[in-house]
Amino acid sequence: MGKTLWEFNLTLFLLNELSMKGTIGKIYHNPILAKIFHTSVSCLQNELSDCETVLDLGCGPYSPLQYCKGVKYSVGVEAFKPYLLQSQKRKIHTKYLGKKIEDLTFPPKSFDAVIMIEFLEHLPRELGEKTLKNASKWARKKVVVSTPNGYFPMDNVDKNSWQKHRSGWVVEDFLKRGFVCHGLAGMKVLYSRESQVESMVSESENNLYANIRFEPKKLFYILNSLLQIVSYYFPKVGFELLAVKKIS
Repeated sequence: MGKTLWEFNLTLFLLNELSMKGTIGKIYHNPILAKIFHTSVSCLQNELSDCETVLDLGCGPYSPLQYCKGVKYSVGVEAFKPYLLQSQKRKIHTKYLGKKIEDLTFPPKSFDAVIMIEFLEHLPRELGEKTLKNASKWARKKVVVSTPNGYFPMDNVDKNSWQKHRSGWVVEDFLKRGFVCHGLAGMKVLYSRESQVESMVSESENNLYANIRFEPKKLFYILNSLLQIVSYYFPKVGFELLAVKKIS
């Protein structure tokens, strides 16, 4: 109990120090906090620790795959050219494909892992289901998906019509397809039902901060970071879902 209280107090101190500096990214990427909380980046790093080749579907301009140093070869798929060029500029992936998801074909088990980070919700339901099936065929080890928990409205961003959310996914959708689910990004109740994101050409934690429902946002962002301990183990209350399917 004493150790747990000490860790909790240390966490509060670190969050306060980082917040006072006004740098949300330092909270999100701090290596000490990453061991206590579960950010999308730390979860992806953990899930891909045994994967050297990765297919990143809908990679966008700022894929968190850039923080997974063990990945030696990756293919980024992005149909929106400005995002593709932004990602190429950052040299996140080994190879890029500027194709729509429905036009992709790969031989079975072409990659150790197939990831869809904040991508599935942009697909119509039928196409999303087909893409999940294809991902399971193309992967040798696992499929990793992150997506909002349920339908979260969002229209075009960056003049990109593909940014519109066209489907919503819940825990049961993944469980019946053989996935294990965890919650991400804190509590769903603390976020606005309308997206406040103005551009995707930034790190994901900045977008999470923008969507906090209550003022002052900094305070509730810190509170939400603490509550991530709960939502990770109880995904139904989380704002986002992390779904992982191991391929036998």
